[in-house]
Amino acid sequence: MSYLIVNRADKFSIEIDSIASDKSISHRCAIFSLLSDKPSVIENFLEAEDTLNTLKIVELLGAKIDKKGDVITITPPSSIVEPPSILDCGNSGTAMRLLMGFLASKDGFFVLHGDKYLASRPMKRVADPLRKIGAHIDGREGGNLSPIAILGKELKGFNYISPIASAQVKSAMILASLNSNEVSYYKEPHLSRDHTERMLRGMGVDIVDEGEKIKITPPTTFLKPLKLRVPSDPSSGFFFAVAASITPNSKVVLKNLSLNPTRIEAYKVLERMGAKITYTLKEEIYEPIGDITIEYAPLRGVVVEDNIAWLIDELPALSIAMAVAKGNSLVKNAKELRIKESDRIKRVVDNLNICGIKTSEYDDGYKVVGGSFSVGTKIINSFGDHRIAMSFAIVGLISKIKIEDTSCIDTSFPNFVEILKLISEVESEVELGD
Repeated sequence: MSYLIVNRADKFSIEIDSIASDKSISHRCAIFSLLSDKPSVIENFLEAEDTLNTLKIVELLGAKIDKKGDVITITPPSSIVEPPSILDCGNSGTAMRLLMGFLASKDGFFVLHGDKYLASRPMKRVADPLRKIGAHIDGREGGNLSPIAILGKELKGFNYISPIASAQVKSAMILASLNSNEVSYYKEPHLSRDHTERMLRGMGVDIVDEGEKIKITPPTTFLKPLKLRVPSDPSSGFFFAVAASITPNSKVVLKNLSLNPTRIEAYKVLERMGAKITYTLKEEIYEPIGDITIEYAPLRGVVVEDNIAWLIDELPALSIAMAVAKGNSLVKNAKELRIKESDRIKRVVDNLNICGIKTSEYDDGYKVVGGSFSVGTKIINSFGDHRIAMSFAIVGLISKIKIEDTSCIDTSFPNFVEILKLISEVESEVELGD
């Protein structure tokens, strides 16, 4: 069992240009490269366990991978290869769900699996709509849990109304639609993160926003290859945004992040709470990219109930800011948190309670009563969830904390601890017998 101990920090003012590359975009770069007949060139691909697993899967499907420095060239096969082994998605629900959509329309037999945490995450939200358009998908609990077996075949077009706003479900359905002979339509309750639409449009797919729904016209030829530099991940950068917002007289400049509006909603909430935040746009090709500056200011409680799909991953870190804010904060309409790498509603509430913060747990969210963290070293467990581990590591900057089961951090942000050490004294331990 790995441990992380984070000690109180003094005020700090730093620029960080080494935030982990965007995980969502890196996964998509690897998978979408298979839609072209020419090599895709990707700079700054995230070299974390989850995304490297996706790159290995792409290789097993027939692609050739060449790496020189921070540039990866992915040469796609003329047709997808039926792999001789299980495709290991590690801890990534994004990879598994997107690959379900992509492989459902490809000739061959494919099996997707992952670690013990991913094996407990629900997949029927993707499997069921894919089955409705002709996909052959099965797995444990009727295709809800991995291993997920897929027998690829040509699929029908669709007019699908999703009951949830989920970028993963939407992306899987869009990928499935590309190999159809019919136009497809997809509608969700409100816009989820739109990296897939942006990137595929850049590759030549006719995806039209018709207001309440999007229209996808299948391409008649291979798509253009990708050529992009993956921006830094605003979700990863958000841990340090919270760090600056709760540590008096502190400031952080996060460099070269995606400024996609569907990715910076958590920063907008932090602004509403009182933090001083500015955005500097530097370029816009596939994605708007720029810098975000965050400065400390006293925080106040907030209600978070809108655009939940835009900040679902940042809610655990946002709860740390809520814990020190003046007044009560409330998170609503976030039941999706219960089916992430862990039940994040329960983990946030339980761990805040351990830290001396009063909370109330609801089916779709929680209330945090702003106050101060208890004196003495707190010991909490991440339960293998990287965002829980990193969120509570930030607590240590104002009140010493020890987090158990922290090896999961490497799945998405391998240099998190290295950056944290620029701010605070950090100790790591490995229990004998680990």
